[in-house]
Amino acid sequence: MEIKYVIDTHIQADHVSGGRNLSKVTGAQYCLHSSAKVDFDFSSVTDGQELDLGNVTVKVLHTPGHTPESICLLVTDKTRGPEPWFLLTGDTLFVGAVGRPDLPGEMHESAGQLYDSLKEKLLTLPEALEIYPAHFSGSVCGAGMSGKPMSTLAFEKRWNPSLNLDRTAFIEKTTSTIPPKPVEVESIVRINQGRG
Repeated sequence: MEIKYVIDTHIQADHVSGGRNLSKVTGAQYCLHSSAKVDFDFSSVTDGQELDLGNVTVKVLHTPGHTPESICLLVTDKTRGPEPWFLLTGDTLFVGAVGRPDLPGEMHESAGQLYDSLKEKLLTLPEALEIYPAHFSGSVCGAGMSGKPMSTLAFEKRWNPSLNLDRTAFIEKTTSTIPPKPVEVESIVRINQGRG
């Protein structure tokens, strides 16, 4: 099987990404959202863009909030049917929680963007969609995450406490329940931006 794309859903703050190294080893395109602020070349992806992988298509959804360049990846396996099968949510939506909005800086503005991304992009998708977040319980990338590694959109709509709040309450909740920042966050971000 040929690896065509290596995609980071955002610039990581809790670990050094191996994406660029994997791209070099495999010859695959290393992809980030077009708004990513990094000091190296990458293949730019944009909202609504579809990546063709034969029987599989991956649609890019720009979902700012956790970080400005955050994306989710909507996957359709055409051998199963025309409807999307699952969503890789990165750090935008977790099982039982949502991503933290404080790492890029302007916490309240980022929380509002996260709310908009969830309501306008993700919660409008088919409810049977499976979701696979980048982290689960134990990660410092969100508060209140479940230990389950996956869920469905319908389950999250019903049981994820953040998804049933209005915008004001969502911003208040997500900005007041933030875990401590990851250790060495600034140096990790600099490395992942190609600056360290």
